[in-house]
This record gives sequence, structure tokens and C-alpha cells, in this order.
Amino acid sequence: MATMTAAQRREKEKAAFDAYMDACPTHQLMGIIGNKWSMMVLSDLAHGARRYAEVGKALPGVSAKMLTQTLRSLERDGFVARTVTPSVPVQVEYTLTLLGERIVPLLTSVQEWANRHMGEVQAARDQYDAQSG
Repeated sequence: MATMTAAQRREKEKAAFDAYMDACPTHQLMGIIGNKWSMMVLSDLAHGARRYAEVGKALPGVSAKMLTQTLRSLERDGFVARTVTPSVPVQVEYTLTLLGERIVPLLTSVQEWANRHMGEVQAARDQYDAQSG
């Protein structure tokens, strides 16, 4: 049996950890809701069905490309449903699915926590930076 060097052992452990993280449900969910626009799109759709332009107006600063990518990603993940009404012009409406509705309380909790505690986080950062600077 061949022995491994410390570097080989670290690489093997890193590969095992990476595989664990790829399969970890919590890590996967944080990748979805941690996206810059996903949480805001889901929060907006929690108020009801919206047409594409309405979602865009509710999120100033999001580019059309990024909004499209975010909506497609949320649709792919099962949080959002897209309905196309064949008319002239074509109308596209987005709504939360049951899965999307189920995540809203979690998002609300995260938003409430942030509103209550981000001042403390910023104060801790400022204190750390002053001591480290």
C-alpha cells in the first residue's frame, strides 16, 4: 500500500468535502436564495402574479438579461411558474408555485432578521476593522 503525502491527503479530503457540499441540501438552497436577485423576485411574486415588466419595475437596477436569467432559474428550480397568454403582443405572467409559496416565510424571516441585526453586524465590522487597521 502506497502512502500519501500531506498534499495528496489534503487534495483527497478536499474532493470529498466538495462532493459533500455539492450534495448538501442546505448548501444548494443557499445557492438559490443567495443569488443577488432571486430573493427579491420571490418576495415580489409573493404579492401575487406579475407580468415581466411589473417584476422589472419593482426591482430597479436589475438588467433585462439578469431578470430573465433569474426568472428562468427560479422556474427551473420549481419556485416560479411562467404562463404565456397567446395574444398580440404575447403576455407572460409569473406566479409562485406551491414550492415558492412555501419558501416565502423563510425569506420573510431572513429579511426581518437582517432589518433587526445588520446594524450590529456593521458595528462589529467597524470595530474589527479599527482594531485590525
